[in-house]
Amino acid sequence: MEQFTGADLSGSVLLVGAGKMGAAMLEGWLARGLPAGKVVVLEPQPTPEVTALQERGLQLNPQPHTVGQIAALILAIKPQVAPDIVPSLRHFLGPATAVVSIMAGRTLQFLESTLPGAAAVRTMPNLAASIRRGVTVAVPNARVATAQRALVDTLLSAVGDVEWIEDEALMDAVVALSGSGPAYVFLLAEAMEQAGVAAGLPPALAAKLARTTVAGSGELLRRSPLDAATLRQNVTSPGGTTAAALEVLMAKDGLAPLMTRAIAAAARRSRELAA
Repeated sequence: MEQFTGADLSGSVLLVGAGKMGAAMLEGWLARGLPAGKVVVLEPQPTPEVTALQERGLQLNPQPHTVGQIAALILAIKPQVAPDIVPSLRHFLGPATAVVSIMAGRTLQFLESTLPGAAAVRTMPNLAASIRRGVTVAVPNARVATAQRALVDTLLSAVGDVEWIEDEALMDAVVALSGSGPAYVFLLAEAMEQAGVAAGLPPALAAKLARTTVAGSGELLRRSPLDAATLRQNVTSPGGTTAAALEVLMAKDGLAPLMTRAIAAAARRSRELAA
């Protein structure tokens, strides 16, 4: 992962909203070497941790005329309040400012209409960004220059992997797969725990086994060069216990078609929310 230096920025990073995701990004930037003095935060209810960063030079809710040049403006606010807040940020934009939105359902068209002329990037991170193990998908508008894209990539990669796409229409599927995906994994762990209890395990032991198995398998999947199907096959002995379970999970009405319907439903809802 690339480290920041003060020379990487022609101005400051303006973070609008320091809730869970915004704070996770801020923590990632500072951990990667971005000087706190290069960060401006607009947050009406800052946490004690964010407030304390003022001692290191971070500007918290400053007067607009004191901010100076903004290299990147990060929109980490709730999408429902965006129409009221985003237009008021126009005076922070300079000719080289990159606008980055992590708001679900807010399209590039929305950003372009509320911040006319902006070089805008719509992104979708996921929950694992809070531990810097997330994945963020980004789509730029036509005004994003090469240097701006590189800066945005560096900012986003502070909380995990970054994937760029050129077709914004794919974002609904991204939301459905990776944006909502952590909840699917948590549900899997929950279901495994309940099944373990039903099979006779004490609840505490079933919970630990399910949590550790899901977490360990995920880490193995992350580290291995093999794809998920190959890893599954490698752990499945013909006629064994795993094969017996997979016969149920891989039936015509099993996990794969269920997941296909679930992701289709999430993508459909994403399109509705963006309308």
